[in-house]
Amino acid sequence: MEVYVDDMLVKSRTADQHIPSLSAMFTILKQYKMRFNPTKCAFGVASGKFLGFMISQRGIEANPEKIQAILDMTIPKTVKDIQSLTGRVAALTRFISKATDRCAPFFKALKGTKRNITWTAECETAFSELKKYMGWAPLLSTLEHGDILVIYLSVSASVVSSVLIRSKDNAEHPVHYVSKALQDAEVRYPYIEKLAFALVVSARRLRPYFQAHTIHVLTNQPLRQVLQKPETSGRLVKWAIELGEFDIHYKPRPAMRGQAVADFLSEFTEPQASAATQLVTEPNPSLSQDQTPTQNTLDLTQPLWTLFVDGSSNAQGCGAGLVLVSPDKVALEYALRFNFQASNNEAEYEALLAGLRLAKEMDARQIQIFSDSQLVVHQVNQNFTAKDASMTAYLQHTRHLLATFHAHSIKQVPRSENSHADALARLASALEQRMGRHIHIEFLAQPSTQAPLICTIDHSPTWMDPILQFLQNQTLPANPAEARRVRHRSARYLIINGSLYKRGFSLPYLRCLTPKEGHYVLREIHEGICGNHSGARSLAHKAIRQGYFWPSLHTDAQAFTQKCDKCQRFANIPQLPAEPLTAMVSPWPFANIPQLPAEPLTAMVSPWPFAQWGLDLIGPMPEGKDQVKYAVVAVDYFTKWAEAEALATITAARIESFVWQSIVCRFGIPNSIVTDNGLQFDNAKFKQFCSNLKIRLCFASPAHPQSNGQVEAVNKIIKKTLKTKLDKAKGCWPELLPEVLCLESLKRFSSRRLLGRLGSLQRALYRFRLSSYFAASNRRWWSLILAFSSETDMSSFWVEC
Repeated sequence: MEVYVDDMLVKSRTADQHIPSLSAMFTILKQYKMRFNPTKCAFGVASGKFLGFMISQRGIEANPEKIQAILDMTIPKTVKDIQSLTGRVAALTRFISKATDRCAPFFKALKGTKRNITWTAECETAFSELKKYMGWAPLLSTLEHGDILVIYLSVSASVVSSVLIRSKDNAEHPVHYVSKALQDAEVRYPYIEKLAFALVVSARRLRPYFQAHTIHVLTNQPLRQVLQKPETSGRLVKWAIELGEFDIHYKPRPAMRGQAVADFLSEFTEPQASAATQLVTEPNPSLSQDQTPTQNTLDLTQPLWTLFVDGSSNAQGCGAGLVLVSPDKVALEYALRFNFQASNNEAEYEALLAGLRLAKEMDARQIQIFSDSQLVVHQVNQNFTAKDASMTAYLQHTRHLLATFHAHSIKQVPRSENSHADALARLASALEQRMGRHIHIEFLAQPSTQAPLICTIDHSPTWMDPILQFLQNQTLPANPAEARRVRHRSARYLIINGSLYKRGFSLPYLRCLTPKEGHYVLREIHEGICGNHSGARSLAHKAIRQGYFWPSLHTDAQAFTQKCDKCQRFANIPQLPAEPLTAMVSPWPFANIPQLPAEPLTAMVSPWPFAQWGLDLIGPMPEGKDQVKYAVVAVDYFTKWAEAEALATITAARIESFVWQSIVCRFGIPNSIVTDNGLQFDNAKFKQFCSNLKIRLCFASPAHPQSNGQVEAVNKIIKKTLKTKLDKAKGCWPELLPEVLCLESLKRFSSRRLLGRLGSLQRALYRFRLSSYFAASNRRWWSLILAFSSETDMSSFWVEC
């Protein structure tokens, strides 16, 4: 049974099945006391009209009355006549192949006119062809559960079209036609983006078909690679995510087996393609005929990259320069400095190889190369023979790289036309030269012909294997449920240079690792040169922010911190207060055992960033360089930003200097400062200093440090981190104090999330409150949470290595 507002259809395959279906329908209608109009009902018919279409066992046909209305029309003479024609065509657009293309002359005649129209020969031809097309009564096929549908895409200058096909009895039958006119910027899309847009439009209009069936996109264009490569525009990334919810497979287009498909594809033309029959680069008139090399045919309907290379070898050193120009005319400048001696010809080959490697990294498919080296150009074009062993090795390596491109050409140009790359080569070969802009210079340690050392790789199964096999070869597991999970999850993954990356929520791409590689990353972050032995959640968030991902990241971080020896020895062991408080003995000699008070802590609120600071001292500590053994710490109550300085003596003058330099000069004059009752703070000189700056000086309750709990908490973190990092070298704590503060600022607590990723201060913080503060902070926080959302689900098919 299908119900559309006030229309209802009950359909059965056989007459025996139809009677029980009608009986069940009338039972439901009687239950809800609904009635029918007998004059509008038909029972037991083999075909009938439903929603303006003729439904029969053969399929879905257009309403003959609507077709006849188009066939009976005379040549339109007014704007209203053309609007009537286009309206009648719009009612039958699902039956008409490339309907927008057929009506394009009519739309053109309507543009810019209010009363009179100009009926051109193009309009007359389109009108007669439309009548001829409607004369054979298009028939659309019906679908069954489990059918695999095929879609063909068509792109013209201003229209994208598609046809959905069902294969039955070794024949292809149309299911639905889709057509859309391109508007404004859509007309200027590159050809491959128009093709992707045609698929997106089809998925939007035929959403029920895409959700219920597997769709095979038959095209000879690299549509899947374009939608999955990381260099795509934001528009393509958005389309790729939108299409990711459907079961879409991309396959090469085979031979046509249906007349409807043949008619659809015979009109598959791109006006720009017919005009692009010659190369972008015409032969240089300054070159002789024998200098024009044989080259692959470049398809100008596809993106074309241009490469200028030059090498340099002199007494100062050897280097190479290259300029890679993208299809969008964006120039990438690159210079290489060789750490080995090379001849002029070897430097030219190194420049060419470096340019080809860079173009391959940019996913260039066809490339046009210009070099001023006659030897290199003619050897690559097989006009010269390489006799020297070094030249032979370079030539073989060059041909191997060129074979990875779909099309390429290489030409010799005069040095005057290659001055840009020549300047970069001279820059790289010179020992010292000042340039007016930043140029990236890479140091090449060994010749490109020398094979690099390759370590043995463990090929044991990993959680990435099913996703890699699906993205590379469209191979799915035999289990249907597992295959569905792999296909669904693969939408958020892509392959870059043979490595698997995950599209992150907080970062663009996360490098996927095996659990063994992930353990190494966790160890480096936790206890490496920049490690601060942070907790499990902070450790997992740092791994995400560094650009790494594996399914069990959060679980592994918890297990790693629980097994860390230093974290266990210096861990905080909180205890709930007993009825009378009892003394507890620490199982570890240096562990912190805070005794929680019987009364709850009083919260001290700061109205805006850097308005209220807490001030306290740490020490005495092991004597360090310059006889320092104390530290003064200041913490902002709003942002939790911490400042600290090592001191040899704790006098009022040193405290006053710290407040002036580290707080007032950097963050402005605060509203209030909270300290304990030490003589360093509670003295006439410091009070006068605060009074002159209109700073309200507040003191914590005597023998109750919880009154200034914010700075006390930071003191505890600083001391714990110093202990874990110093181990036995306790006297080096002054040198590590800035590092501990930096690592502490990397953490993102709820009230500090308005700070930058590295704890850098933003100018906007000097305002009272930003209206976008909560939205931005929540977005960043949830992005990190979403990064771990798939950890539980991925365990269902994760193979631990």
